[in-house]
Amino acid sequence: MIPQARTAAIFGCEGARLGREESAFFSDCQPFGFILFARNVETPDQLRRLTGDLRACAGRDLPIFVDQEGGRVQRLRGPLWREWTPPLDFVQAAGPHAARAMELRYRLIARDLRAVGITGNCAPTADLAGPLTHPILKNRCYGSDPAQVAEIALAAARGMMAEGVWPVVKHLPGHGRSQSDTHLDLPTVSADRESLQATDFAPFKALAHLPFAMTAHIVFSAYDTLPATQSPEMIRVIRQEIGFQGLLMTDDLNMQALAGTLAQRTGLSMAAGCDLALHCKGDLAEMIAVAGAAGPLRADTLSRIPKDFPNLPPGDAIDTGALDADLKLLLAK
Repeated sequence: MIPQARTAAIFGCEGARLGREESAFFSDCQPFGFILFARNVETPDQLRRLTGDLRACAGRDLPIFVDQEGGRVQRLRGPLWREWTPPLDFVQAAGPHAARAMELRYRLIARDLRAVGITGNCAPTADLAGPLTHPILKNRCYGSDPAQVAEIALAAARGMMAEGVWPVVKHLPGHGRSQSDTHLDLPTVSADRESLQATDFAPFKALAHLPFAMTAHIVFSAYDTLPATQSPEMIRVIRQEIGFQGLLMTDDLNMQALAGTLAQRTGLSMAAGCDLALHCKGDLAEMIAVAGAAGPLRADTLSRIPKDFPNLPPGDAIDTGALDADLKLLLAK
């Protein structure tokens, strides 16, 4: 439980070092947590200082997230960190060993993250890859079969949690049918309810026990005319039909799939039932607007916080070299 967190938001910061005005704002608003991007990353030492400074300005331990999927979506990159192939390519290379290989992959990724003070990773991606899936998403997926995707995504989450990193499942209730980039446009999925429940929603049902998830800025016309992030009906689907009871954060509120001012985007998302507003840009004026609209953590949000929060303890201390060796052996089969 985090009683000192006063604002139901996760914020980015502007650069590789924490500015004075940023620090004062974070100290005052007390966000739930932070998220980092490539603009915040230079070296391991610098990143450890930044994560330490973020926690220091908040005056408490709190989660710091990143998107470290591998492939194009990887904020910590070579040569200082290992480069990972895109998830879909990795799954195809691993073949029948994909679940175990993905578990090892994400254990290694999580070790890199914990070493620099990052305790949450916005992965796994449980969206289904289909023939019309937009290229911005497709190679971030794990496959097209719901059962296989669920198995691999669970393995990825298990690998992260074994190393003390919180996984964030994305993008509920399913992004795979999107034929446009939500950074730029609002997609509409016209599939009927039965098809969605049998395919797109199915992997997320298998992941519904996990602690964190992220919404999709997509309209599902069989249910509503609003994007899922801002739709009370789609949040009902996520909570009741899919069964996810963990902390639900929005996808980035700056994405142009959403209309209106940032305050309006935030307010609609929170009113729909999202627990946490995610703002990634690191723009101070925008963060002030989001903080005001997000408001404090609700009672239902507080009830969803995992008992081990904010520190998920790492499990067994398997040698990193042994993990590497196991992964190479699987990929060579």
